[in-house]
Amino acid sequence: MILLVVEHANGKLAKSAYEMAAAGRALGREGPITALVLGEGVAAVADQAARIAEQVLVADLPELASYDSDLWSAAAAGIAQEGHAHTIFFGPGRAGRESSARVAVKLDAALLEDVIALGHAGGVTTAGRYTYLSRVTAKLETAAPVVVVTLKPGVFAAVEAGDTPGEQFDAELHLPTRRVQVTGRTTEKSARIPLADAEIVVSGGRGAGTPEAFVQLVEGLAGKLGAAVGATRAVVDAGWRPYSEQVGQTGKTVQPKVYIAIGISGAVQHLSGMNKSKYIVAINKDPDAPIFKIADLGVVGSASEIVPALIEEIERRRSAR
Repeated sequence: MILLVVEHANGKLAKSAYEMAAAGRALGREGPITALVLGEGVAAVADQAARIAEQVLVADLPELASYDSDLWSAAAAGIAQEGHAHTIFFGPGRAGRESSARVAVKLDAALLEDVIALGHAGGVTTAGRYTYLSRVTAKLETAAPVVVVTLKPGVFAAVEAGDTPGEQFDAELHLPTRRVQVTGRTTEKSARIPLADAEIVVSGGRGAGTPEAFVQLVEGLAGKLGAAVGATRAVVDAGWRPYSEQVGQTGKTVQPKVYIAIGISGAVQHLSGMNKSKYIVAINKDPDAPIFKIADLGVVGSASEIVPALIEEIERRRSAR
């Protein structure tokens, strides 16, 4: 069995679940692809999971209303053992990173984290992952009979939801006593597209000029393109933007279809968080800026002149339709 421990929020299956399903299908190992849905009131999520898996195990319990690493890892390990799972996938979020390690220990399994390639042949599972600020791809091999895997977001093409849903079953769990109680939850309110889900990202650096100019240029262009907003560490450290928008080694890693860098010089720490984007556009007044070495399209000039002209052209073309 290939087990997908799926993540979800607000009744919606996470994008990572579709990527895990793609990796599971490409692995070429025997056994059904099985999604494990944990939580309370997760009927809608289970229905979505059934469109990407051959079968779905559902644990709809009050004890699972909020994430707890003890409970999640115990549930996943128990289901994996009962179903003789040989490959267990977790999402790339905090919960997945935390629970995957715990499950690997419980099952005495190999742990392959943040992988960009995955295969199996002759009893050996192989994986690739980036290292040294994404400049080097390391190849990993394990002959362990059970493997726990987390995927690098955006690398595996998400599967399309099928027309015929897989079967759903209630999962019987033996959960430990909860040791941590959630006393409150704060959600950041934003009307913008999350970085992890965006197909287009518009990012800005100190070259944008001022916090006000950042709003006008970066947010302005992002709004016209329906894009997410990103920022460099220097901008975040300066207090211009929240940490949730930081892209780079100490921020988020993104791989959108289009990444537009405005006033970003291209320090290696920032490049490691976006250099695998499918198409990179750079706008910078310094013709020798390192960002141009990886850009598919580079525009040399002042962002204060180029970006407003670009926004104006987008508006003109839309009004002409």
